[in-house]
Amino acid sequence: MNKTLLIIKREYVSRVLKKSFLLVTLLTPLGIGLIIFLAGLFAAKGSQSSKKIVVKDESGILSPQALEGKEITYVLSADKVDSLKKNYVKEGYDIMVHIPPYVEDTLATHQISYYSKEKLSLLQIEQIEEKMEKAFRDYKLEHSSLDKIALKKLDIKIKLENAMLNETDKDAVGDKSSKFSSAIASGLSYGMGFLMYLVIFIFGSMVMRSVMEEKISRIVEVMISSVKPFQLMLGKIVGVGLVGLTQLAIWMIIIPVIITVTTMAMGAPAASPELNQTAETIQKLQQENPDVMQTFLKELGSINWALILPVFVVFFLGGYFIYSSLFAAVGSAVGDDIGDSQQLMMPLTIPVILAMVMIPAVFTNPNGPLAVFGSMFPLFSPIIMPARLPFEPPGWQIALSILLLIAGVLFFTWLAGRIYRVGILMYGKKVTLKELGKWMFYKD
Repeated sequence: MNKTLLIIKREYVSRVLKKSFLLVTLLTPLGIGLIIFLAGLFAAKGSQSSKKIVVKDESGILSPQALEGKEITYVLSADKVDSLKKNYVKEGYDIMVHIPPYVEDTLATHQISYYSKEKLSLLQIEQIEEKMEKAFRDYKLEHSSLDKIALKKLDIKIKLENAMLNETDKDAVGDKSSKFSSAIASGLSYGMGFLMYLVIFIFGSMVMRSVMEEKISRIVEVMISSVKPFQLMLGKIVGVGLVGLTQLAIWMIIIPVIITVTTMAMGAPAASPELNQTAETIQKLQQENPDVMQTFLKELGSINWALILPVFVVFFLGGYFIYSSLFAAVGSAVGDDIGDSQQLMMPLTIPVILAMVMIPAVFTNPNGPLAVFGSMFPLFSPIIMPARLPFEPPGWQIALSILLLIAGVLFFTWLAGRIYRVGILMYGKKVTLKELGKWMFYKD
């Protein structure tokens, strides 16, 4: 045990005191701030460009008022179609739209054509289609005999709320969370699942690189003479994990400051259309419900953090130990050709990617068969169970998942140790997955 602690201390101290650690720890938040700033700048520059479209309307339906828009400028033209086809680019237009004559009530779909000097994106085509559909719909409604007031009265908005929020009947049973709470749970679910995804790949890769570096430099041969291979692997996993946690703690302090400063430097107006749209949505919600922020804070406080945070830490550590031990095994099997690690890493990346793909199923049905299976299987549960926690799964499922996770940690750490003890001293041989399978059954 003392030797394992010495290895942990050596791994932690030697890495934290490296210049590369200090540089990466400080430059990463600055890089994130730079990316945010450039993304906002590019989005702002991109949003300033707008399309100018000339419309040849042979149906006689469109009017300048019907074609008014912000991002896209529409201009009705009286020129002949053949002339516009040849000269619309010279006249400063990006797109020409040709609307053929329209016969009332003969077609459910009216086919129109466009000519563009550049290839249009699907979004741009849909924007033009929506604009024309609205103009035609307004025209048909204006020239119809339908009572517009009566049509307006047909519109109705259904709002579904949980009756248990205001239920006073003691006999009523059921969940008491609101629609707003479900939205918060979905966002928190994805955030926790994605965080675990990053932890597994970033920290696991750190362990693998550490093992590979010591094997290639032959330092490990000296260390093996003093400690058992399993002790060395375990000490390296814990030591590198503590380095990663230290780095993560520093980032949690610095990155919010960098993001705040970057946002302020970009100015009060949102630098991208997406941020502008988000601000407009929040403003609209506040107008509809002046107490939206109080509601948000109330729902956020109603989440069972006393359960979520400790359980998340358990799965955080369990997922790290499972995948870091497997990454260490892969690192021990790599020889002088570091490129071999890519092939050996594939079986490890597939479960992680599959778990991320399964997260939408958690949103749709948190207690469905797929979500329950994913939260029980040890290779998936470090990502899936944290994603289920905001939806308050049954306590027995959480307990069973933790027990299976602990069993998975013990099994995969033992399995990785079997590979590590052979691979760490194996040189000059290209290792395959089949070869790794044989190493598991070598006698001590």
